[in-house]
This record gives sequence, C-alpha cells and structure tokens, in this order.
Amino acid sequence: MRFSMSFLIAMAIAAPVAAEVPRVVTDFGPTQSLAAQVMGNLGAPVMLLALGADPHDFQMKPSQAQALAGADLVFWVGPELTPALEHALAALGENARAVALLHLGGGTRRSLEGGAIDPHAWLDPANAEAWLATIATELARQDPEHAATYTANAAAAQAALQALDAELAARLAPVQGRPFVVFHDALGYFADHYGLQVVGAIELGDAAAPGAAQLAHIRGVVAEGGAICVFPEAGRDPKFIATVTAGSSARIGAAQDIEAITLPPGPGLYPDLLRALAGTLTDCLSAAPDQRP
Repeated sequence: MRFSMSFLIAMAIAAPVAAEVPRVVTDFGPTQSLAAQVMGNLGAPVMLLALGADPHDFQMKPSQAQALAGADLVFWVGPELTPALEHALAALGENARAVALLHLGGGTRRSLEGGAIDPHAWLDPANAEAWLATIATELARQDPEHAATYTANAAAAQAALQALDAELAARLAPVQGRPFVVFHDALGYFADHYGLQVVGAIELGDAAAPGAAQLAHIRGVVAEGGAICVFPEAGRDPKFIATVTAGSSARIGAAQDIEAITLPPGPGLYPDLLRALAGTLTDCLSAAPDQRP
C-alpha cells in the first residue's frame, strides 16, 4: 500500500509527541537512590560524585560540569554537605531547577556542635520519606504526562521504606541504651530516630582531623567503660580507633558507611545503606553485656 507524501506529513503532524523525561542529576548515592525509585523505568538519574568519593571534599571535574549543564532537575542535600557544588548550581540554565532537600519544610533537622546544621539528614527514614514526595512533585511539575507514574512510584517507595523502618526498629530495640562511639559526628539522625546512644565522636567536624584534646577526651570515655563499641568509618583513616581503644575493653565494630561511598548506585542503595548501618550496630553491641541502667 502506498501513501502520498502529503498524507504522511499530515500524519506526522497529527501524531502526539511523547513527553521528554526530565534529565535529573543528583549529588551522591542516597539522593540518587531516592530519585531512581521515583523515576522507575522512565529514566536513570545521574550521580555527580564518583563511587568512593567524599561529598565533603567534592571538586567539580569537566565531565561533571557537563552533566550538570544538561540537567533539567538537580536534587542535592545542600551546601552543608557539598559546599563546592553551590557555585556550580548558580550557573544552571534558566529552565533548570535545583532542589536542596535539606532546606525543605517538614522532616527533621539537627544541629552540630557550634550550631551548624547537620547535613546527614538522609539517615532519618522520615526525612527520606518526605524527600521521595518532593522528588515526585518536582518531576511531575516538569513532566505532567508522567505525573501519575512518579506519584505511584513515590508512594510504593514510601510504603517499602515504612516497612523497612519497622523492621529496623525491631532489630535495634535490644541495643537501645548501649553506649558507643562513632568516627565522626554523622550518625545523629539515625541514632535519634531509633533511640540509640551515641556518647562521642572521634572527629567532630567533616574535614578536620581530631586534635590531641579531643582524642584524650574520647579515650577517657572509652577507658571508663562509657562506650561498649567504637566504630570506624568507610573512607576515614582508622589509625585513631587504636588510639582511643588502647587498653580498654571496648569492641571495635565494623566500618560504618555513613555516606554510602562503597555501595553501588541505584534504587536499592538507600535501603541497603540503612540495613548495613543497623547490622554494624547490632553485630557489635549485641555481643556485649547489657549495660543499660
């Protein structure tokens, strides 16, 4: 069967044009995972940080700048986590939008020593649940044709997260009140959410190595039996762990991957991160006698 050229042109004009899915860029693994859950089969969000990179020390490379330049939507925690990204986002195209998830209303925010906002808010599942809804709303605003899909995907992800939250709460309940020390002050959201007792951090900041006074303080806490376990952290120098635990009965736990720098990106990263954190805590704290008052 043959068709005239005019007929083919008319059909091409009349045919509906499929909406283009927004090009999404995220800062690091946890936000990429949440965005991937909402996008589902419609697209794959780009993650700026390379696997193993520390978000606090992020420095833009040409390939990352190129990915950012092509973005329609950028989801990031905020300048508190990746300060170097703030300047780059100012150069986004006029139709692009950057969403700093830490600065949204709702959810929980905690302060670090000195009053700065603790940027590690993804470690509270309640925050992640709120972020899923925000990601769906932002995607639907730019891509209304697929709004129902984004909304449904976010709802499914929230339901799965609620089930995981209940699972982890039950798993962690037996170790509530058992004191422990972390490598740097980043586990607060997770500890607050599940009622865990962090009694100190070797590093108080995200960039500065601990001074002699801080090491002496933590060593004193550990030596006096104030910490059952001391946890190293992925990507951090473990030499200080030996310093603060020397001569004590404290156990050294498995390294905690707070920022998911060792986990493969994708929709499963965020639940895997929470499960892994719960596992490191229960494995070490459950092996010690119950020292709750």
